[in-house]
Amino acid sequence: MPYQLVHDTKKTVTTGKFYPLGATPDAAGTNFALYSQHAAEAFLLLYDSKDAQEPSDIIRLPNRTKNIFYAHVAGVKPGQLYGYKMRGPYDPRQGLRFNEHKLLIDPYARALSHKFVNRDNLLLAYDINSPDKDLAMDTRGNDALVPKCVVVDDDFDWQGDRQLEIAFEKTIVYETHVKGFTAHPSSDVQNPGTYLGLAEKIPYLQSLGINAVELLPVHEFYVEDFLAQKGMTNYWGYNTVNFFAPEQSYSTGKSPDSAITEFKTMVRELHKAGIEVILDVVYNHTAEGNEHGATVSFKGIDNPSYYCLTGNPREPWRYYMNYTGCGNSVNLGSPVVLRMVLDSMRYWVSVMHVDGFRFDLASVLGREDGMFQRSGAFFDAVSQDPVLCRVKLIAEPWDLSTYQVGNFPLDWSEWNGKFRDNVRRFLKGDDGTIRELGYRLTGSSDLYGDDGRTAYNSINFITCHDGFNLHDLVSYNGKHNDANGEGNRDGSNDNFSWNCGAEGETADKEVLALRFRQMKNAMCYLILSSGTPMILSGDECAQTQKGNNNAYCQDNEISWFDWTRVKGNAEIVDFVRRLIAFRQSHTVFLRRKFFTGADCNLNNIPDLSWYGDNLDSPNWDNHGLHCVSMLIDGTEEGGDYFVFVTFNSDYTLHKVMIPQIAGRKWSRVIDTSIAPPNDFVEKGAAISPQDHYLVNARSIVLLIAR
Repeated sequence: MPYQLVHDTKKTVTTGKFYPLGATPDAAGTNFALYSQHAAEAFLLLYDSKDAQEPSDIIRLPNRTKNIFYAHVAGVKPGQLYGYKMRGPYDPRQGLRFNEHKLLIDPYARALSHKFVNRDNLLLAYDINSPDKDLAMDTRGNDALVPKCVVVDDDFDWQGDRQLEIAFEKTIVYETHVKGFTAHPSSDVQNPGTYLGLAEKIPYLQSLGINAVELLPVHEFYVEDFLAQKGMTNYWGYNTVNFFAPEQSYSTGKSPDSAITEFKTMVRELHKAGIEVILDVVYNHTAEGNEHGATVSFKGIDNPSYYCLTGNPREPWRYYMNYTGCGNSVNLGSPVVLRMVLDSMRYWVSVMHVDGFRFDLASVLGREDGMFQRSGAFFDAVSQDPVLCRVKLIAEPWDLSTYQVGNFPLDWSEWNGKFRDNVRRFLKGDDGTIRELGYRLTGSSDLYGDDGRTAYNSINFITCHDGFNLHDLVSYNGKHNDANGEGNRDGSNDNFSWNCGAEGETADKEVLALRFRQMKNAMCYLILSSGTPMILSGDECAQTQKGNNNAYCQDNEISWFDWTRVKGNAEIVDFVRRLIAFRQSHTVFLRRKFFTGADCNLNNIPDLSWYGDNLDSPNWDNHGLHCVSMLIDGTEEGGDYFVFVTFNSDYTLHKVMIPQIAGRKWSRVIDTSIAPPNDFVEKGAAISPQDHYLVNARSIVLLIAR
């Protein structure tokens, strides 16, 4: 039987303050503050060890202001373990799920003592063996099982560090996974699979020209029970259990707060190298799931405040709205939840020094009364916040049932899913893709040109963690997800991929050569387009996931960065390095304003002109058109050059006529059909004749006139 929940402590408890929320240490002790509108009583429990079956102290929080329970406890220092238990009605039909037998973590906890494991269903607040399921309370205690919160001191030697504030037009984003980047045995780091391990690879990132890493979720996450039962894990981490605590499994230290120190160290060292840190954050749902899920924090503290609830006339608030496909949706319409999310973001910016956020399923954050609102409370609050309005804000602009690419507020950039899909289709040679390609290569003005945003509000990407990586995009026609244990039913069927003539691994030299060329082509589309490019970690060296396009549960060599491929595929690594350097050194690719097609200077040449093979205007309505060229005037951006690029996804060679510019000669910089190292000549190789160029099948050619 669980112990009796009554006030039992010898510590000195005084009034304290109802702000800030969470555990705030000072010279005399620690102030504790916890919000709950619907609870009758809140109990603070202190523990001597992470697996203690009973607390050393039980403190009934005696004060309540603005629905916040609070008190100051003398003598409590950083490192103290604690948790909460709440007293109130257990009435799931009305949305109330208080269960004073279950230990709960503080929504504002900065660190946790260990990972969650749902042994014997002790994390459930209901009796799973009862025919009434979630309507019947489970009265078993779970103190020994539940991770304890840790009182944390924010002190750290930042050595003068500050956010870098790199302009979007100069940003090269590199999406990677903290553990997966160095977990492979070939990584040759002292601290594999950790924050510190990633920091050891900073020279590699610098060598590529990367100046922003976008990290898959680093908030403390929970491994779903069905995965644990199969011996798998939630590798990606999109199952957040707390919005302040960094994921402890990515640290090397044994102290519960070591993840904080090591995360800060990683950020500091990345900043020293001129590399920003952008966090992929999951504020749209939590790991507690639906009515059959665990109760570890929000559900047991104040379920109706934290979640969007629904039901029927007999039980109006028993169930959870599920815009996310993950069991629940966080209620951003609740002021306390909105405050928590903003507090979390400010914490990561002000205390942890991150430079921005990428918001998973960001359309959920703009839902009010179920509908997406561009002027939603969350968006308005962020835009008015003096700390948050200056950091990078990147939306994944969709959720389970709405697709909002191009519809986010002025301050926001977006993962441009239309860029991804169109470029993939054109790359493989699909008909009917040419007209849209013109928009996507020039910054998607059809999406971002009507509301004051620029081309760099478009985060251009072809691959990301979710789906095929670049090697597999050109090596598989279909997904191969059998390792996930779901009969290959999981993962998207709409990949717009092409295997170049053989499914998967092959020794066919012609197929391999075509795949190599197609990977170079894809990188050209990405890096030479207007917009902010995002590269998936490993694409630059042809990493493979063996055809798995949903490797969320593969914490193994399927997902890990194999560093042997950096040397084994050095030619494409070098190609990407040179491509990034070329972009960064030519201001025409960094212009903030959209191209107009108008004469903008004394050259009497438009800033951008499109051509067919014979210097005629391309027929954008020709669904069978697969080759198009563009002339860009670089002198408008302060340069002394013109750039002519031909994109040929056709299976045949095209003779492309070249416009002549008085007093200038054309040189070839890129031809993806040529073998390395001559496929990329930074200073340019003179071409002859000057009036045309034979553009090989499925290739890209870039000429420069100086």
